[in-house]
This record gives sequence, C-alpha cells and structure tokens, in this order.
Amino acid sequence: MRQILTGVTLAAAAAMTLLAAPVAMAQNGPLRITITEGVIEPIPYAVPSFVAESAAAQSYADQLSRVVADDLSGTGLFREIPRDAQISTITSFQSPVQFADWKAINAQALITGAVDVNSSGQLVVKFRVYDVFAGAELGEGMQFAGTADGVRRMAHKVADQVYSRITGETGYFDSRVVYVSETGPKDRRAKRLAIMDYDGANLQYLTDSRSIVLAPRFSPNGDRVLYTSYETGEPRVHVLNVGAVQSRILPTASGLMSFAPRFSPDGRSVVYSVTRGANTDIFRMDIASGSTTQLTTAPSIETGPSFSPDGSRIVFESDRSGTQQLYIMSANGGEPQRISFGAGRYGTPVWSPRGDLIAFTKQNAGRFHIGVMRVDGSEERLLTASFLDEGPTWAPNGRVLMFMRETQGAQGASSLYSVDISGRNLKRVPTPEGASDPSWGPLQ
Repeated sequence: MRQILTGVTLAAAAAMTLLAAPVAMAQNGPLRITITEGVIEPIPYAVPSFVAESAAAQSYADQLSRVVADDLSGTGLFREIPRDAQISTITSFQSPVQFADWKAINAQALITGAVDVNSSGQLVVKFRVYDVFAGAELGEGMQFAGTADGVRRMAHKVADQVYSRITGETGYFDSRVVYVSETGPKDRRAKRLAIMDYDGANLQYLTDSRSIVLAPRFSPNGDRVLYTSYETGEPRVHVLNVGAVQSRILPTASGLMSFAPRFSPDGRSVVYSVTRGANTDIFRMDIASGSTTQLTTAPSIETGPSFSPDGSRIVFESDRSGTQQLYIMSANGGEPQRISFGAGRYGTPVWSPRGDLIAFTKQNAGRFHIGVMRVDGSEERLLTASFLDEGPTWAPNGRVLMFMRETQGAQGASSLYSVDISGRNLKRVPTPEGASDPSWGPLQ
C-alpha cells in the first residue's frame, strides 16, 4: 500500500520536545513544534483540494484533503488557512510550488496531493509536504493505493505522515476505538460493543444488546477484543475476533466473577481479576494453553491491571492500604510498590505506549479527574475535572487520551472525550448514542 515517489529531494527533519520550552516555529529553517504545558500557537498550514488526475477520481479529491485537514486541525497543533484566503492554485501534482504566494498568507506548511483511479479500479493517492519559509520539502513524497471504500483510511495515512514529519512523533489518525455503546434510560441502559475510526467515522456494532458488556480492550495488533459479558448470568471474560465478529468465553474460573481483562504486549496472555467472596485477586492466563497463575494474594481488592509496554511489569489498583491506590508489581507477581500518594482515590490505571507515564482516574472532593503521573508516581498532573470522568485509554503514539464523561442527574448521559497529555484540546468524540469504556487500538 505504501510506495516512495522517486526524484524527490529530502528536506531537513522536524522535531518536537515534550513539556519543555515555549513554542518555537522557525521562519528560516525547518518547521519545529515545541509543546509546553501552557498556550501553544498552532502552526498555520494550507491544504488545497487534491488534484483529480482523472474524471473517475473527481469525487474523491476534495474528500481526501478535507479529512487530512480535519485530522491535523483536530490535534490543536495546527491551524488551517481557509481556501478562500489562498493565492496560488494547485492544478497539477508536478507543478512547482510558488512559495512566495504561500508566504504571503503566512502558511508555514503546505500539503499538496493528487488522486487517480488505476486500471484495477483502485484509488491511488499521492502527496507532498513543504516547509514554506524554508522553501523545501519535508521528507519524500509518498503514495497509497486502496479501494474506494477505504478513502478515509488513506486520508488518515496521509495525515499521519504529515504529523510525523512536522512533529517528529508517530501519528495516530489511522487507528480505531472499541467502546460500549449505550441506549435507554440511566437505570436500564442497553449496552453493546461498537468499533469506529478514532474520529467516530465507520461505526460498526460487534455485539447485540441482549447481554451487558463491559470494558472492551484491544489486542496489541487490533485483531481481537477482550471484554466482560453477563451472557451466562455471571461476569465472564470473552475474546472476540474483530474480523469475523465471533467471540468465545475464556476458561476462567467457572462460578466466579471474572472481569477487567487486558492483553499482554505480545498478545499471548491475559491478565484479569477474579472475585472470591469479599476478596478480588489478579490472575494471568496463557491464551493458548489456558494455564493460569495467581499474581496477587492480599486480603483486599486488586483489579484494573495493565502491562508496561515491555511486558515486564503490571500496574493495578488496590485498596490494601485502606483506600483505592495504584501499585506496580512484576508481571510474574511478587511484592508490589505503591506509586500514588495524593489526596483522594485512584483507579483504572493504564500504562502509556511510550512507557514513561501512567494514566488514571482520580476521585477527590466530589470530583472525578483524568490524570497522568510518572512510573515512580512523581509529577502527577490532572488533565480534566467533572462530575464523572473515568477510564482513560492511550492513543497509539502516547500523545492523547480518550475517556468517558457522564453528566449529572437522572437524565445524565455518557460520552467519549479526548484530551492532550498537556491538558489542552479537550473535545467530545462524536458517537450516535451514549458511549463508555473506550479502548484505543494500534495504528492499522
């Protein structure tokens, strides 16, 4: 699906530094974004409508460029210059760029593209990214090919490349989210699993609403989803094949509550919680053999396990200290180390794909927060505050968190929101119904 265009000059790379100095955007050199905890001035960019290189491609050209623009502007790091302010027009993908025209409207980045339909009926999309003030191309031109129903995905791939070349980080637009879709009144909500693109498009339902489903979790490569279902009358861990939309119950302890499952980074094992009486412990299961290992034995409630990216450690929540706090232990069990010490209660921890941060839900003084902290518990930072924010999940590049927010009262409804790890760019993720328990999958 990916090809490199030949005859394109390689420009200087761009870079981004997390939580460092104020934003700087060079006027006479490569584009640079430096993200801070304060105000960030978005980079102004232009993306003219992609050139249709045949009549059959005409209906796709503008759609592609609009999705690219929505992806970039939605990050809060980029600001699109309206097309009616643009001086130059792009009539051919091979035409030389008139940099003076783009400088005149203060466009610091320019994205050009073209689309065609080949002899096999596939869409072929190609693009280039320019640093306008340096008068140079960022990276090499590329092209993607795919079916017409995958036009949005090709646009997401273009946006991922643009994002990466300007920020120095991997993008996250060509990814999906699995979540619990909710309908009906608050005390009788029907719940079913749904999957969508990261921006809410291409929605598909994976289960019906006959049984309550909770806490879906993507596998590392996105082909399977773990979740808890009450289909048998008791909560049991299920695994669903996303492509075939078929599920089966994992052989956890029958007759006991099993819940809060999550895959290991290699996808070969699962950690989950099992309740016996008033005690809840964390277990690990090898998926192929079904063999299980009990990882915790304290007379308390241990749940919400999440692996470190290298699979060596697990973060989880426990009330062994008398209040709900976060702990880290070896992936093979052993004595855990407490990492949360702030006021309030901590839960739903999830390790960043970068390995440097742990996201969590915090309840304190009647408010709920989504926050992050370093792996050793230092530098705790709360990103949100509301009546009920819960259940963070990481974008595949570790830059953005998605979570559930519920409004207050008998008519309160749940929705999905996202926020940058600096606490900026809080926004609602569109879903047709109520939504909770998001899990962000990998890049496709």
